[in-house]
Amino acid sequence: MRVSHYFEWESQITGGHAQSVQNQRTVLDRKGIEYTTEPTLDADVLHLNNMGPRSVYYAKRAQRADVPVVVHGHQTAEDLKESFRFFTALSKPARPYLSYAYSLADHIVCPTEHNRRVLETYTDAPKTVISNGFDPGKIDGHDDDALRQEYLDRYDLDPPVVFMVGHVIERKGLRSFVETARRMPDVDFAWFGYLNPGGGTVDRLLRSRTTTKLVNAAPENCTFTGYVDDIAGAFAAGDVFFWPSKNENEGMALLEAMAAGKPPVIRDIETYGWLDDETHCLKADEEFVDPLRRLVENPTERDRFGDVAAEKSAEFTIDAIADDIETLYGRITA
Repeated sequence: MRVSHYFEWESQITGGHAQSVQNQRTVLDRKGIEYTTEPTLDADVLHLNNMGPRSVYYAKRAQRADVPVVVHGHQTAEDLKESFRFFTALSKPARPYLSYAYSLADHIVCPTEHNRRVLETYTDAPKTVISNGFDPGKIDGHDDDALRQEYLDRYDLDPPVVFMVGHVIERKGLRSFVETARRMPDVDFAWFGYLNPGGGTVDRLLRSRTTTKLVNAAPENCTFTGYVDDIAGAFAAGDVFFWPSKNENEGMALLEAMAAGKPPVIRDIETYGWLDDETHCLKADEEFVDPLRRLVENPTERDRFGDVAAEKSAEFTIDAIADDIETLYGRITA
C-alpha cells in the first residue's frame, strides 16, 4: 500500500495539529506503510490533513480517478473563534467552505466522539473516531529532578506550580487562566507555549488585542514563558495541569500532562465526556479556584488523581491508535 499523506501549509502550522500529523507519519513508519508527503494520485489512498484549496483540488481529482480520500477532521469553524486576530470573523464563511471540503472525503477521521458529532452537521460522509494520539517520547525526562529544578529556576517558579501548555490564545482559556491566577496570589502559574511578544510583523498582526492586553495585565504570579525548547521541562516543572480551554477537538497537551502524571483541572466541555470528574480529573464551568486549591494544597490528592490520569492516558498513545489507522486504510481500499 502507498499513501499520499498531505499536510497543506505544513511549514506554517504548529501546535497539536502539526503534532497529530507527525504522529500519523510515525504510525506509517512503524507499520511499514509506504507514503509520500506530496499530494499525488499515484497512491492507493489520498490522506489529507488540512483542507486548504490545494487539498480540495486534489480531493476532487481523486474522486474522478477513483482514489479513496481520507480526511482528518482537525478543523471546525468553532475552532477559529477567539484564536487569532480576524479568525472569529472568518469562522462564519469557514462553515460552508469546510462543509463542502469535508463532503469530498470518502471517510473522515475524527479525534473524539464530540468532534464526530460536530462534523455530522457539516457532511454525511462516513466517519470513524480515532484519537490524534500522543508520543510518550516527547515527555521523556518529565520525572527528572535536575530538569525540574532547571525549569523552576529559569522561570523563577515556586512549587507547587499550576501550569498550562499550548498556544497563548483566548480560546484556550487565557482570561480564566489570568483571572484565576489573580485570585490565587500565593500560587505560581506558568503558561508554557508560543507567545513571541517581540516577534515579527506577522506575529503582531495575528495576535489579538485582547490576548495582548490579558498577557500584559497578568499578575506577578502569572508567567508566560513563550516557546520552550524541551517540552518535557514544562511537565517537569508543573504540578497541577490547568486546562480551561473553551473548545477543543481533543487536546494533545492534556493527554501529555496526564501521561506525565499531572492531575488535571479542566473546563467541563463536551469534548471531555470521556473523562470522569472526581476520577480522572476535576471539572469546573468557570470557578476554578476551589478545585485548584484542593490539589495545590494536598499532595496526596495530587498523586491520586495523577496516577489515575496516567493510567487513562495509555489508551491514547501512538501505539494504541496504530492498528486503527492501518485497519481504516485496509477497509477503504478493499
